[in-house]
Amino acid sequence: MRCPVDNRIFTSSSAFASLRLWMAIGLSLFLSGCATFAPNPPQDQSNICEIFREQPSWYDYARESQEKWGTPIATQMAFIQQESSFRSHIRPDRKYYLGFIPGPRPSSAKGYAQAQDPVWEEYEDQAGSLFARRTHMKHATDFIGWYNRRSQQQAGISLTNPEHLYYAYHEGAGGYQRGTYRGKSHVLSAGRQVAARANRYQAQLNSCEAEFQCRKFYQVWPFCRR
Repeated sequence: MRCPVDNRIFTSSSAFASLRLWMAIGLSLFLSGCATFAPNPPQDQSNICEIFREQPSWYDYARESQEKWGTPIATQMAFIQQESSFRSHIRPDRKYYLGFIPGPRPSSAKGYAQAQDPVWEEYEDQAGSLFARRTHMKHATDFIGWYNRRSQQQAGISLTNPEHLYYAYHEGAGGYQRGTYRGKSHVLSAGRQVAARANRYQAQLNSCEAEFQCRKFYQVWPFCRR
């Protein structure tokens, strides 16, 4: 005996599958669109004045983070240049098996500051918000400021010591205190590069910072930030 078939079940299942497919496509397009409309990396990353001339809002974000957490603007931008070269959606490259089979990424690092999932979640809970995005410069600079303040409190690192702040940023406060960075030549090299870049950025910023202060119509001297 043939069992009756309810075509409505198949129609409903098919419609649901189609809806899921279109939702997945829509999400993919949305995420790719966010990456498409993100600012291009600055052409001259060796000069902080040129960086802020291309993206003046980045100065505002870094200034807000400095006032809130204490890490100098130049140090924040040196961190970001080291971590992502100012690329908003960068992630660690995947490992490929047999040359073409994609494997997992080596870490969950993402965005301007290359923050990993666990520490980003801590930041969201303690200082950020559920709407904070690693791919937005405002939140990346705030995250760096928050993290460095924590390194200062937990490991006693001065906020004017970009080299050792970077070691703690890379290894965590506990790893820094254990001296794990000392046995990693690539971390030592990166820390020295960050320190040299921060010092250079600071010297450059001293000569041009006035350009980015009081630049908005509502920022009227002497009430704007100087």
